[in-house]
Amino acid sequence: MTAKPSFDAAAYSPQHFKWRLQERVGVITLDRPERKNPLTFDSYAELRDLFRALTAAPGVRALVITGAGGNFCSGGDVHEIIGPLTQRTAEGLLEFTRMTGDVVKAMRACPQPIVAAVDGVCAGAGAILAMVSDFRLGTPRAKTAFLFTRVGLAGCDMGACSILPRIIGQGRAAELLYTGRSMTAEEGLAWGFFNRLTAPESVLAEAISLAAQIAQGPTFAHAMTKKMLHAEWHLPIDAAIDAEAEAQAICMQTEDFRRAYRAFTAKQQPRFEGD
Repeated sequence: MTAKPSFDAAAYSPQHFKWRLQERVGVITLDRPERKNPLTFDSYAELRDLFRALTAAPGVRALVITGAGGNFCSGGDVHEIIGPLTQRTAEGLLEFTRMTGDVVKAMRACPQPIVAAVDGVCAGAGAILAMVSDFRLGTPRAKTAFLFTRVGLAGCDMGACSILPRIIGQGRAAELLYTGRSMTAEEGLAWGFFNRLTAPESVLAEAISLAAQIAQGPTFAHAMTKKMLHAEWHLPIDAAIDAEAEAQAICMQTEDFRRAYRAFTAKQQPRFEGD
């Protein structure tokens, strides 16, 4: 069986957003600040491909996604996406919606925990990128809106009807998805959408700090935690318990598990290596 080629994260140079590797943390910056960082057909596809490639990047242990210029992401570009979509055939439209859904699938499937640093506008597909991240740090001026009904579309976009109720509850998700109104930062914190709020000038640094803290932990165990958090959505409790028993038994075979034991007996902090 041929081994999957590794992904050279240090040499990666995207065309439609910024990327940097800060030690073992990969930082994705949506970088069209003059338009509040909207997405295009190309940036959707490039994000999808990056998250897929990161499954073969053992040197990247956590991720941060953010936006430039005081905003996170305003969603799909009105001129570069919305306009052209009105001219597509049914087949072409389904090709697009499946591609955007593949971005979410790739984010969920990549083993690295993802921290979203959300400031300012976080709307449409931008709200989805934040929603599907594993952690969300916001600022008091963050405004999160699932705008789809405001442009004549359903709220069921890119997994929103499945994922958002699990984060903030069915009733609150229904209100946001039906009305398209903005969720304030305070609501987002109280409802569990944001893990915490911080000042705009420090939200990215705090997100990177959180990601760096995660990157110092047991990489294989973190990947297993992320996998099981998603996999257990559809499992009955007893089946989930059985699945976790198997997952934990696998983790107990790792060298990191043995390192932790040796460090404990030596009264030291463990240094996890991810194997």
